[in-house]
Amino acid sequence: MAKKGNPTESRTRSSISVFVVLGLCCFFYILGAWQRSGFGKGDSIAIEVTKQTDCSILSNLNFETHNGDEAGTVGNQFEPCDAQYIDYTPCQDQDRAMTFPRENMNYRERHCPPEKQKLRCLIPAPKGYATPFPWPKSRDYVPFANAPYKNLTVEKAVQNWIQYEGNVFRFPGGGTQFPHGADAYIDELASVIPMENGMVRTALDTGCGVASWGAYLFKKNVLAMSFAPRDSHVAQVQFALERGVPAVIGVLGTIKLPYPSGAFDMAHCSRCLIPWGANDGMYMMEVDRVLRPGGYWVLSGPPISWSINYRAWQRPQEDLQEEQRKIEEIARLLCWEKKYEKGEIAIWRKRVNYDSCSEQDLLVPFCQATNVNDVWYKQMEACITPYPKTTEPDDVAGGEWKPFSERLNAVPFRISSGSIPGVSVETFQEDDKLWKKHVNAYKRTNKIIDSGRYRNIMDMNAGLGSFAAALESPKLWVMNVMPTIAEKDTLGVIFERGLIGIYHDWCEAFSSYPRTYDLIHANGVFSLYKNSCSAEDILLEMDRILRPEGAVIFRDQIDVLMKVKKIVGGMRWNTKLVDHEDGPLVSEKILFAVKQYWVVGENNSTTSQRSQERELSV
Repeated sequence: MAKKGNPTESRTRSSISVFVVLGLCCFFYILGAWQRSGFGKGDSIAIEVTKQTDCSILSNLNFETHNGDEAGTVGNQFEPCDAQYIDYTPCQDQDRAMTFPRENMNYRERHCPPEKQKLRCLIPAPKGYATPFPWPKSRDYVPFANAPYKNLTVEKAVQNWIQYEGNVFRFPGGGTQFPHGADAYIDELASVIPMENGMVRTALDTGCGVASWGAYLFKKNVLAMSFAPRDSHVAQVQFALERGVPAVIGVLGTIKLPYPSGAFDMAHCSRCLIPWGANDGMYMMEVDRVLRPGGYWVLSGPPISWSINYRAWQRPQEDLQEEQRKIEEIARLLCWEKKYEKGEIAIWRKRVNYDSCSEQDLLVPFCQATNVNDVWYKQMEACITPYPKTTEPDDVAGGEWKPFSERLNAVPFRISSGSIPGVSVETFQEDDKLWKKHVNAYKRTNKIIDSGRYRNIMDMNAGLGSFAAALESPKLWVMNVMPTIAEKDTLGVIFERGLIGIYHDWCEAFSSYPRTYDLIHANGVFSLYKNSCSAEDILLEMDRILRPEGAVIFRDQIDVLMKVKKIVGGMRWNTKLVDHEDGPLVSEKILFAVKQYWVVGENNSTTSQRSQERELSV
């Protein structure tokens, strides 16, 4: 008869095993750190050993056992796209755009490919692609190989937009309307608009060029969302994102801007070539929609002060006079107050509530839409968006403005007023606390999140913006995306917190160039879209907009993440699955991924040494 094992002895052996594994992990971690420091020899051997010694096996051991073969399988291997697709933007494809009407810039709007025409391959990086410079050096310098287009260096040579110097582009901080530099221009605006005290935090730059205005606003702690079309200037938005400045491909055309009503503290147009007086003032009314009550609109360049500047602009006086007359008339109908006009700059302020403009004659009708934030692919209208209701004559519609960074963690008015069903003050506070906890857990695995390595960050399912709030730092910014199929639309809350974001449907391509984000956060995205579109298509789009050696953090249910892990196994991504910070019994898990470095024309079957080193640091 066999003896029963001694329970105490078994526990002792188990404890010894755990200590041995932990000791080995620590030894190889120190070895890896030593060899990367420059003092160690045999670097390639140490890298390989460190790769094979995966300390996460302790937390994942039981999980891997219970999930059988699926945990080790890899999905289809995705091939690289042809070299012609290096800068492919699916919904702003140039060839497709030319098949649409040019009237009101319709052809420059989003026109996504039908299902059968979607590319199902990996967009390659150009030869010589380099990791962008860290901020703030990236504001002034971009590696030439990352966006090898010299058009603007010729077209805008006298306007100080961009210069080509050796293997980099240099951005001197000039612009068509700020020949003395962006700093001097912004200082003039700040003499009227309260930027210094933090009251103005979010801005919209329409027709942004290479986004130098937005780039230099960071000095004032103002966060600008810049947009421009993909047109003959080729890569202006791409340059903006390479510089580390928030930007999307976009245009004022026939559909509403993908932002909520009452979102921005300030809007800006610097010789942006938008016909503000056309279409019965529809474009100015769209700016009015996205401005907060009390927000500012800046217009610089033609036709402002036309009687002084018409010779320099080489345009007929009569045309410029009529253009400014129309703008002034529409501003009066919107009840904007002109606060400043000097040189080529004019600044208006939107009224703070409906009652603050007793002279308004209501010649322009109010919009009839029941949901003022239902804007995705909705036609733009020549009407005034209603203000939030107020009870007292001096109340600011939508709530009193708070300075940044107080507003980052203060309860937004949209929540305290009960405007968002199902979201209470307590819900907001608990969410804010929870995401601080989540982000701290992320940093224990990806130790370089707040090091400055990741400048352009995207949250694909932003909720209340608490992920971005927990990360808030001058080193980075977050594009908070509100899926159009989300149960609750809380994008307005995100703007109230002094953050920026955009509406988007992840069944379509995002309005950006390839390789424009350093870190992507996907919380519950694949559970949200499981009945709407293919996970494979969403992952291919994530791969398109993610930089080589960029990182992704997936947070979802375990069965969903196993499917994601299988797909990205064929996309040249390295992955690491970890338990929820509350322990292995929680069904929600976190999958960390790093995109390998590879460029067009290479044999990319193996990970480059740079990708291996990046993987180790994560």
